[in-house]
Amino acid sequence: MGSLINRQQPITFQFEGTNYHGVEGDTLASALIANGRYLLSRSFKYHRPRGPLTMAGQDANTLVQLPDEPNVLADTHPLSQGLAVTGQNYSGSLDHDSDMKLGKFSKFMPVGFYYRSFYKPKGAWKFWESLIRKKAGLGRYDLNATGSYHDKAYLFADVVVVGSGPAGLKAALTAAEGGAKVLLVEQQSQLGGALTYARFDDAGVRAGQVREALIPAVEAHVNIHVLCKATCNGWFTDNFLPVIQGTRMYKVRAQECIVAAGAFDQPAIFRNNDLPGVMLASAAQRLIRHYAVRPGKRAVVLTGNDDGYLAALDLHEQGIEVAALVDMRAGPVDTRLTQTINQHGIPLHVEHTVFEALHDKTLHHVTGVDVRRITRRGEVADDSLTLECDLLCMAAGYMPMYQLLCQAGGKLTYNDDVAEFSLSNLPKHLYVAGSVNGLHDLDQVLQDGVIAGTQALHSLDLPATEAAPLVGAPKQVNFPWPIFAHPKGKEFVDFDEDLQIRDIINATRHGYRDVQLVKRFSTVGMGPSQGRHSALPTARLVADATGRTVSETGVTTARPPFTAETLSHLAGRSFDPFRVTPLHQRHLQLGAKMMPAGDWQRPAFYPSATSGHLDRDRCMQEEAIHVREKVGLIDVSTLGGIEVRGPDAAEFVNRIYTFGFLKQPVGRTRYAAMANEQGVVVDDGVSCRLGENHFYVTATTSGLARVYQSMLQWNAQWRLDVDIANVTSAYAAVNVAGPLSRKVLEKVCTEVDLSPEAFPYLELREGKAGEAPARLLRVGFVGELGYELHVPSRYGEYLWDLLMKAGEEFGIRPFGVEAQRLLRLEKGHVIIGQDTDGMSHPSEIGMSWAVNRKKPFFVGRRAVDILDEQPAKRRLVGFRLPATSAKPLEGHLVLEGSDITGNVTSCEYSPSQDAIIGLAYAGADKATPGSHITIRVEGGDEVNAEVVKLPFYDANNSRQEM
Repeated sequence: MGSLINRQQPITFQFEGTNYHGVEGDTLASALIANGRYLLSRSFKYHRPRGPLTMAGQDANTLVQLPDEPNVLADTHPLSQGLAVTGQNYSGSLDHDSDMKLGKFSKFMPVGFYYRSFYKPKGAWKFWESLIRKKAGLGRYDLNATGSYHDKAYLFADVVVVGSGPAGLKAALTAAEGGAKVLLVEQQSQLGGALTYARFDDAGVRAGQVREALIPAVEAHVNIHVLCKATCNGWFTDNFLPVIQGTRMYKVRAQECIVAAGAFDQPAIFRNNDLPGVMLASAAQRLIRHYAVRPGKRAVVLTGNDDGYLAALDLHEQGIEVAALVDMRAGPVDTRLTQTINQHGIPLHVEHTVFEALHDKTLHHVTGVDVRRITRRGEVADDSLTLECDLLCMAAGYMPMYQLLCQAGGKLTYNDDVAEFSLSNLPKHLYVAGSVNGLHDLDQVLQDGVIAGTQALHSLDLPATEAAPLVGAPKQVNFPWPIFAHPKGKEFVDFDEDLQIRDIINATRHGYRDVQLVKRFSTVGMGPSQGRHSALPTARLVADATGRTVSETGVTTARPPFTAETLSHLAGRSFDPFRVTPLHQRHLQLGAKMMPAGDWQRPAFYPSATSGHLDRDRCMQEEAIHVREKVGLIDVSTLGGIEVRGPDAAEFVNRIYTFGFLKQPVGRTRYAAMANEQGVVVDDGVSCRLGENHFYVTATTSGLARVYQSMLQWNAQWRLDVDIANVTSAYAAVNVAGPLSRKVLEKVCTEVDLSPEAFPYLELREGKAGEAPARLLRVGFVGELGYELHVPSRYGEYLWDLLMKAGEEFGIRPFGVEAQRLLRLEKGHVIIGQDTDGMSHPSEIGMSWAVNRKKPFFVGRRAVDILDEQPAKRRLVGFRLPATSAKPLEGHLVLEGSDITGNVTSCEYSPSQDAIIGLAYAGADKATPGSHITIRVEGGDEVNAEVVKLPFYDANNSRQEM
């Protein structure tokens, strides 16, 4: 016993100001119960005392407050030395909650009462909302807490198995032995699922035997990768599975997926079924086997299946007196269990139920039960038997873990014969195995795992021996109606929301017949447990109240995530697969500092020519000055390249981009801006017309995928006669820039006339660079005389070496992305995605010149026209500050008094201007050169910047047109 704990490592912690002792491996809940403390929290609505229900993180009864985090599940949160914890949802103290009196007024607060009570007079809800929220006792967040490191990573597998119970283990082994790469995802800290806590035979040896046979084999198999303490938090199309493990979110892609996630134990519904000390039988077994904790001294077990008999045997073997085994049925399916129970002297009451859990005045713990004979469905006799106990275990049945499968489009169907839901209508490449598939006999569960693993192998076209079919009928484990209304109420259907039987029925009486509407009116299933234990009884109650079947009623829609997902997981750093250009090795050889740019790795800057150090500002400034004075070389292979060919090529390009392209001459380039249907600028590049029916267009590094997808999508509607091909990887490209760039190129491109008259600005030529076929574009993002050379990617390193050698006598040196961004800032060129956002339209970023108003249509034309007619709210402006001023950073706010009117998008010190320059959004009234804007910088200080006319450098473009 105690498979998760290490008794050699004692731990001291504090709960509600009192010191307690536990051991390594304990959870907060297991350690507190070991110390005799069952009351851990208070309920959301009535502030009723609550203790553990599942000991598996599947309920909200154990929500506690850590110093820097609220709503922590005590039954899963690991114990640590010095941990200080308090309860939640109470006024005064946890043990003496002054708001517990709210429960006495429950008849005046029926389900949905606030909808009908606080909607008038107008505005009344704002007053009542704060009071209700305060009484609800939500946890407290520490606003000064420092966030921990979170990240994301990718995993790929042939087969993903969700759940490592007997079915999951068998499925994983079957698939792995067939040659598949398997990822096994287990939510708990150890493999085995129910094998680690449940009893599968009266002798109590079967679970251990199966565990010892399967787990070592799984852990040793080279084809199986195991993730424990990992939750598969959703299912998305084509088996895309977000799996959370600790502070990392794995983005998992699988060809085949097997869900062997098991089933949720279901509670019985009777008066005071929420008291501390009332728990699922599986919770008691987890306490015994995982943590070596006796959950009580004298127990009553209420069951609707044979598993309750086995749980009673577990309790008895641990020295807990079992006052009674109460079976709602006429007896067990396995008749040998009756004899075993009798041999151990455990009183058995068949066709009886617990009608009420008894308590003392404080309600802090169950003190006994009122047991009565069942006379008909949901009704009991007047005669009662009172039994004293401090532990009440429930085993009313199971609900399959349907959430992932329903997210995949699976359909739940209720079988009245076995009183259980089953799943169907699953998509291809998704399989189920074990108890989630309605099987509860251990041999059947194991064989179902083999069948699922074999199905996955067949789908992968891997060799597999045909699995033997299941033998025998499924074992019935659900009692059809474990719901017993009490005249005094307090029979809780949803523990999270304090919803009783009458609340669900009253919702249907108000006309909410659909279970989805019942959910929204009553909030059933909307708490942290997300219906794990309330979905089945709610479906039964709604069906009964509306005269329908449970299948017709169904359960509420299951949406991801499966468990609570923190913003840290969503915002965590991504480890994306990255691409490298054909020149990547050259950059590494030169000692470049690499940086991510979209999906690519690009050189940010190279070691300083004077110090050899990799200091960003110094290297960037040196490289920028060198390009302005001499000549530099930059790798631009990451720019998107798209070929558009066909009779309708010009028409297609003309529709996609805002400028005019129908009359673009062959051999010319033209700036191309792209807008979406909302008139927002989403990308830009250069359109090169290589022939009457042939265009080569570029896109931004990070925007290529979006541009290419958009082109394909639009042409699916337009059906123009064009071929569209993403040729980015087919080409390597460099930009030679600086006043000496023509001299360098004349030594390399001897067949092309590079004179200003023969090859003016914005023209393009096709020729050779050395022996490499090349497209030469005379364009200049950095504002200097410059040429882009695009060559087949296999010539990338050849071209780089050729240019570096040819430029030696002119002092050529490479420059990186940081210098390029500084140089373009001096020219006032906008970077889409950095200087624009999801609302930036051409006029407000100074790009009206790039919109052709004469052509009848381009994507976003109508929206652009409408936006232009609206009064301007903001403009992208250039600003200047003295070199000695505090430098604003990207994202710093632009203020007008106390109002935020914009933000800084780009800012750097400019060596050519000896000033700090930048771009920022400001109020439209501040867009005139000579105006001043206030920018809040680091530390909360404010600086006053002058708005200046763009560009900052070479206003007449004489340098790039030379």
